[in-house]
Amino acid sequence: MTEAYIIDAVRTPRGLGKMGKGALSQMHPEHLSATVLAALKERNALDTADVDDVIWGVSAALGLQAGDIGRMAALDAGYDVKAGGVTLNRFCGSSLTATNLSAAMIKSGMADLMVAGGMDMLSYANMYGMKMREAGVGSAGMGAGNPRLQAKHPQSNQGVCADAIAAMEGISREELEALGVESQRRAAVAIAEGRFDKSTIVVKDDDGNVILDHEEYPRPETTAESLAQLKPAFEMFLNMPSAPGGKTYGELINQVYPDVEIKPIHHVGISSGVVDGASAILLASRDYADAHGLKPRARIVAMAETGDCPTLMLNGPVPAARKVLAKAGLTTEDIDVFEVNEAFAVVVEKFIRDLDLDRAKVNPNGGSMALGHPIGGTGAMLIGTALDELERTGGRYGLITMCAAGGMAPAIIIERV
Repeated sequence: MTEAYIIDAVRTPRGLGKMGKGALSQMHPEHLSATVLAALKERNALDTADVDDVIWGVSAALGLQAGDIGRMAALDAGYDVKAGGVTLNRFCGSSLTATNLSAAMIKSGMADLMVAGGMDMLSYANMYGMKMREAGVGSAGMGAGNPRLQAKHPQSNQGVCADAIAAMEGISREELEALGVESQRRAAVAIAEGRFDKSTIVVKDDDGNVILDHEEYPRPETTAESLAQLKPAFEMFLNMPSAPGGKTYGELINQVYPDVEIKPIHHVGISSGVVDGASAILLASRDYADAHGLKPRARIVAMAETGDCPTLMLNGPVPAARKVLAKAGLTTEDIDVFEVNEAFAVVVEKFIRDLDLDRAKVNPNGGSMALGHPIGGTGAMLIGTALDELERTGGRYGLITMCAAGGMAPAIIIERV
């Protein structure tokens, strides 16, 4: 079987996901995607006619973010028309799955040069959703208004799911807030020391003016005391009907787990930040890399996708990690860096506890609680962050995983070369 290698990884800084406030919020989603695709082309003197495909992840496929951004952004970035493009949606896991599929294409021998990545502009998606509600066309929710599906697999609000898991696991708000403070501290250190500089590009407009050259979301002044003052963010959803005349979001969870008493505890300080951003990864076979002077940075060791309980929705990372470790023939002790998306603090806390991990190895440069979570773009960002950290510390293996709506989790293990 052919080996697949990561040649390069790039991402934008994350901009505040609020229309008119975030630096990236006025960009077209295809332009934001094209920014990272163009960076891969320029940084690697890439002959884009050789790109077998661009696999792109977008979660909020609405309005300007609908359609095949993978193809359109590649054209906008100046890629040769021979380079195809396809767009997929695995919610939060979209660009990690895009990377897994790209690696699989190379490993199977069906491709030699692939680009994977993704994006989401939450500023645009939230604005578009608000306009839909004002027009009387509301969201159908995670279950897409499908009563038969909701009867089989009730799907609630993600924040309510996070609170339910915390209650089931006996994890306190104070323990989760300690994780939130630490994420901010680690991110501040990483930014100050330039640990993200290798992968982060500057976003410019067509005239060369800088739109964004730094992370907009972090709040390094965060303390345990300041987080303790915040009101739970998802309390309003707990007793809110999930559909007109339907069960509340809390009742949907109690339909499957009748004994859990959900106490709202997650808030903005221990949940992922709402941001805009994009990321991209260049992958190649060894033969193509050698023939075209591309230097591999990491080998793809193993990939996995798994499903888990759609009602709790957020518990997929642990079984995904176990699955990908088994495929790689490795144990948690072999892994030097774990990047686990901080969708909510409870996701990472449970991951650390269930796998009995050294906390220093998990998200050593902070995560989405401090930096933000551009949904479809986050997975490829985490892969690049893990790779940069392996190179900085001389580590060998990195494991990257994340929960995805609907109760799923992709995972990948990379080896620094």
